[in-house]
Amino acid sequence: MKSQTPSQHFSFEFYPPKTDEGSANLVLVHEQLKALNPEFFSVTFGAGGSTRDKTFDTVVKIQQNGVPAAPHLSCVASTKENIRDILQAYKNNGIAKIVALRGDLPSGMMSAGEFRYANELVEFIRSETGDFFDIHVAAYPEIHPQANNATADFKNFKRKVEAGANAVITQYFYNAESYFYFLDECEKNGINIPIVPGIMPITNYSQLFRFSDMCGADIPRWLRKRLECLGDDKAAICALGEEVVTALCQRLLDNGAPGLHFYTMNQSAPTLAIWKNLNFR
Repeated sequence: MKSQTPSQHFSFEFYPPKTDEGSANLVLVHEQLKALNPEFFSVTFGAGGSTRDKTFDTVVKIQQNGVPAAPHLSCVASTKENIRDILQAYKNNGIAKIVALRGDLPSGMMSAGEFRYANELVEFIRSETGDFFDIHVAAYPEIHPQANNATADFKNFKRKVEAGANAVITQYFYNAESYFYFLDECEKNGINIPIVPGIMPITNYSQLFRFSDMCGADIPRWLRKRLECLGDDKAAICALGEEVVTALCQRLLDNGAPGLHFYTMNQSAPTLAIWKNLNFR
């Protein structure tokens, strides 16, 4: 059984639970994944800050339970004043990691507010707090779905890095070549901060198809066709997903990926199964 290397970054993402049952489930999932000694747990932030209070409460509970928390912070539809207040509240609670994102406009809202892009949020965090926060930003190896083209998308990404990002978490993908090509582009452009692949376990095909359509993540034709053949056989879908995602993770790590960031969907079993297959202690 192999050990993680000191340079590898393993982390897990949660979303704020909406119900008491969801909160109880997250406590259990958190404890199970905490045993894997992650670098941090990240917590998502709804469009326009719609889950702001729930995100904050979840983050503080995680932080108090022994593993650093990294709240998502989206800036669209926000003001400098409320972002400043959020940053101060996190500082007051010893939270020193941020996942800085542009985010999506809430339905029906026409103005982006005082921030238009994530690089402006990163610049603001640095101007307000110096080097206090370890800032992660997002990357899209398969191109952001709203980007005009690949060149414009990479320029937007580079601006976030130059604004003061410490590390990068990618959107999930199932085509390793897209990640390796993205790394080559980063190297050509002098970007040398850790770029951690985002990993989405496969447990529900219709849900995966819907998410992937929204975020621009490609499901390779061979994988899509195999999943379609399994219909509603949840056990078979999970087994195939575990096999495919384990192989993807192994290939990424074998070829120099600095770690993995798992999108858990507040479930522990799929991630634990992949972790076990990778033979990590």
